[in-house]
Amino acid sequence: MSAQAGETRTFIKGNATKYVKLNVGGALYNTTIGTLTKHDNMLRAMFSGRMEVLTDSEGWVLIDRCGKHFGTILSFIRDGSVPLPESKRELLELQKEAKFYLIQELSTIIETQLKNQQELEPICRVPLITSQKEEQRLISSTAKPVVKLLCNRHNNKYSYTSNSDDNLLKNVELFDKLSLRFNGRILFIKDVIGSQEICCWSFFGHGQKISEVCCTSIVYGTDKKHTKVEFPEARIYEETLNILLYENRDSRPDTELMLATTHPPNPKSNNNSDDELEERSESRSDRGASTSRRK
Repeated sequence: MSAQAGETRTFIKGNATKYVKLNVGGALYNTTIGTLTKHDNMLRAMFSGRMEVLTDSEGWVLIDRCGKHFGTILSFIRDGSVPLPESKRELLELQKEAKFYLIQELSTIIETQLKNQQELEPICRVPLITSQKEEQRLISSTAKPVVKLLCNRHNNKYSYTSNSDDNLLKNVELFDKLSLRFNGRILFIKDVIGSQEICCWSFFGHGQKISEVCCTSIVYGTDKKHTKVEFPEARIYEETLNILLYENRDSRPDTELMLATTHPPNPKSNNNSDDELEERSESRSDRGASTSRRK
């Protein structure tokens, strides 16, 4: 950095108890030469007479760096340890300053902290939407297929049938299971504030709704209406696997491919094992790739 009017370049050294005034990117600090030269780093070179430093007319040493984390740098030099920021962004900022001042020990500690944070981050994230606008933004901004579960028990006007609570819980459990199985391939989102439905699955591809599975209906008892929540497990599995046909595709899958990958539900069993689900998922991916090549 070239010296401007009122600024001079000079060498600074002196007794360890001598105080110097530092202007680091506009942030002002006072410390001793003993602190600045305590360890072998860039600051020792600057304040032991080995390097020229820039000072203004009032005697402030000018350092052209961000001063946000310089106090942390000084504390580490004094004490050999310092509380680290919690956010990844601030850790990266501090690490950048530590590397500039050649404080290798602090840089290494920050690197370890960053790795620990990465290991603690959840592998599977499911957004909980707060508005229809947020839902539309999530769906339109991803290239992945999307599965949304709307689950709001309080939307009911009538009493529930005896098995409805159990079936509602089964729908939620299946959603959690699918979000783990297809994490990274499908974006799963949950809506708990929807104002119309009680339990409804929606499937999106290329930003558009492809299908929907509504799990509620009104049934008539002897004296009044009841709300019935169902658990159409086979249908939900089928639509989830079909939506994978939109994965890594530039266009909508053709009707022939959709029909070829649809299996009629087995009336004797409404359960699918994890192995069967995985096998059918891979089958759809292979067929989708094969159709793309033929086109």
